[in-house]
Amino acid sequence: MELSTILRPECTTCATPGSKKKVLELISDLAAVQYPTLSSQEIFESLLAREKMGSTGIGNGIAIPHGRLTNIDQPVAVLIKCAEPIAFDAIDNQPVDILFALLVPADQCEQHLSTLAAMAEKLNDKVIMKQLRKTQDEAELYQVITQ
Repeated sequence: MELSTILRPECTTCATPGSKKKVLELISDLAAVQYPTLSSQEIFESLLAREKMGSTGIGNGIAIPHGRLTNIDQPVAVLIKCAEPIAFDAIDNQPVDILFALLVPADQCEQHLSTLAAMAEKLNDKVIMKQLRKTQDEAELYQVITQ
């Protein structure tokens, strides 16, 4: 799957959210604005429910928050680069500065897992991560992640 099919430029941002809760709210707000069938609160609750099962901070400053929603038929992604790393309860106990959030239809479990695995692999590429961290704006961030 081409990343550009699930990640819109408008859902890619550089921000200073300050906390895990605030970054999950930002993800929810960005997705809800771009996808009117989604409510910000519903997205937030889905992401929060997943975080309660265990942090989606995968280490090396990366988190992949994700959730399942019943009222979408295609995956939706949000990419955030934090100006200041935030505490995220990551597996390596390090703060997070790159978040790739994924919202998927509740009935597409296999696609969900394969998309998460592909994204995790891309984010584990040291060259890509270095490029992402050097980006100066949203357009550049989007370009690096979708190339």
